[in-house]
Amino acid sequence: MFFEKLAKIDLNLLLTLHLLLEEKSVTRAAQRLCLSQSAVSKNLAKLREQFNDPLFSRTSYGLQPTAKARNLQEQLHTLLSHLESITEASNFDPKSSHYRFRLGLVESTYPLLLPHFMSYILNKAPNVMLDTHAWDTNTLKKLQSGEMDIGITGKDLDPKYANITMHTPEDICSKEIYRDSQMCLVRRNHPVLKQEWTLDTYLQQRHVQVRCDGKDQWLLDYKLADRGLERSIGIIVPDFNSAASLCTHTDLVFTAPSHFIKLIAEQLNLVVLPLPTDLPQMAYTLFWHQQKENDAANCWLRNTIINHCKDLSISTIADEH
Repeated sequence: MFFEKLAKIDLNLLLTLHLLLEEKSVTRAAQRLCLSQSAVSKNLAKLREQFNDPLFSRTSYGLQPTAKARNLQEQLHTLLSHLESITEASNFDPKSSHYRFRLGLVESTYPLLLPHFMSYILNKAPNVMLDTHAWDTNTLKKLQSGEMDIGITGKDLDPKYANITMHTPEDICSKEIYRDSQMCLVRRNHPVLKQEWTLDTYLQQRHVQVRCDGKDQWLLDYKLADRGLERSIGIIVPDFNSAASLCTHTDLVFTAPSHFIKLIAEQLNLVVLPLPTDLPQMAYTLFWHQQKENDAANCWLRNTIINHCKDLSISTIADEH
């Protein structure tokens, strides 16, 4: 290693650059660093000299990073995540830790899973922060690079389609949390409510689709295609709530996990219908990188989630009966 060069690196400067890239503001970066604006400005001047680049330009919308700064941002995030892991890995005390967990979550986990463990975390780890991001096509890569600690999304259980809908790298570990089936949502007074609810009726409707993991199709579409069938998609949206909202004033049909369908139907006064075709269940699954397997902080969060959600399937079955 080039120890001479490493010895000249000031970690405080890298932290300053990281926060400037996040906040796009000297004032807000200074507040998070507990420094004066003048001190942060001086650090920025040193950073510009060190990287031989202006790094930022001032605009009416705040600081805008240069191409050089944008290229540094992902590398900084990974580096600081590894440093954070090193300091927490061998000894994690939730009561005193200020660890910032980064999670990639599919949208429907917020009403389903988080209510079961958030109160515990807020009570037992008062200074810990959960920094959540939407699960997307890059989440698994971010788990591999250390940019994220944990991910939760739905995983198809049918082996024939599991790798098509989501390919999981060999160095990614996983743990099933909760299984769910699919149901349908329509507005009250929807014309379809006056008909027999069959697969033919279902396929005659226009549908709203949520883009999941960057894909416009999911297991249901692959299963229908195997039978030479296809849904008529009227609109593709980025999230579950938008899809449900569209059902309130259109004749669109929305198909989604049952727990979300039942919750949003009550909130928006919509009607729940069964999915009129057999479809294997999907499983909400916890993902982490194998390098985090024995990391004390990561283990604590994983175990917290698993232990507080272990009875979820049982309570859901009881509610249905």
